[in-house]
Amino acid sequence: MQKLKAWITAARLRTLPLSIAGILIGSVLGSYSKFQLDYLNQKLETPFYSSPIFWMAIITTLGLQVLSNFANDYGDGVKGTDNEDRIGPMRALQSGIITDSQMKIAIIITSILTMLSAIYLIYLSFKNTNIGYSLFFFVLGVIAIIAAIKYTVGTSAYGYKGLGDVFVFIFFGLVSVLGCYFLFQKEVPIIITAPAITIGCLSTAVLNLNNMRDLHNDAKAGKNTLVVQLGRHKAKLYHYSLLIIAMVSFLIFYIVTGSKLIELITFLAFIPLLKHLWTVYKIEEPIQFDPELKKVALSTFLLAILFSLSQILTVTL
Repeated sequence: MQKLKAWITAARLRTLPLSIAGILIGSVLGSYSKFQLDYLNQKLETPFYSSPIFWMAIITTLGLQVLSNFANDYGDGVKGTDNEDRIGPMRALQSGIITDSQMKIAIIITSILTMLSAIYLIYLSFKNTNIGYSLFFFVLGVIAIIAAIKYTVGTSAYGYKGLGDVFVFIFFGLVSVLGCYFLFQKEVPIIITAPAITIGCLSTAVLNLNNMRDLHNDAKAGKNTLVVQLGRHKAKLYHYSLLIIAMVSFLIFYIVTGSKLIELITFLAFIPLLKHLWTVYKIEEPIQFDPELKKVALSTFLLAILFSLSQILTVTL
């Protein structure tokens, strides 16, 4: 039982809702496309929540997130970054319940299962009709798996060079939303970049909070995150910028697409984020950043849920 709890802890279940926020938004836009001429009069025969593409995209994304969490646990564990000075919850390797070799095996198995899931997702979307698109998404899947592992693993781990924010923004935001939309529609209007930027910025904000919490320990361990490079004061300014850009991008999307009043319910998710901005401004102790991670992650997931609901209501009412 203790071993099972350690594996569940290593999977970091609280990070999973955030990882699928972009999939939700990309899928609902790809299924109920505002950019089809019959949008207001007709919905697709298979809505996004009934589509196997949607569910395989969810499974693949969850696989990538768990893989990233396992690799992060392993990488920080063997480098000694996870130690008694760390503020957050104890990691699996740090606890000693799971060994280095066991985590390596888990990383390999999760990588294989995630790749198989990605291949099936590609097949569902393109079948035998477009080999070029299939190859592109296959390569993208391989890159995503490598990126999930290399965040903290190895001597060239990019998370130790301050590049984690860039990869989170790209994969959690742009790839998640734009890629999922493309799987449904086989094209991507430029305006879809706006909600992709929103999800990317909010996801990056979660990482930034994590790094602000771990600033002192990361600096001491040689983990040169963007927060370590900026310092806490500038990292806070960076954090405010991420959330403001996220809100403005979504507002631009709402205005440009001529959205209906019902879609304003999505903006309810920004209320806790506005409160969060004030909370971060007042924080003095690193440990106070920890509960804010969950608030931003769940607010991002809430935004995706409310947006999906608003789109369903728009085409069904």
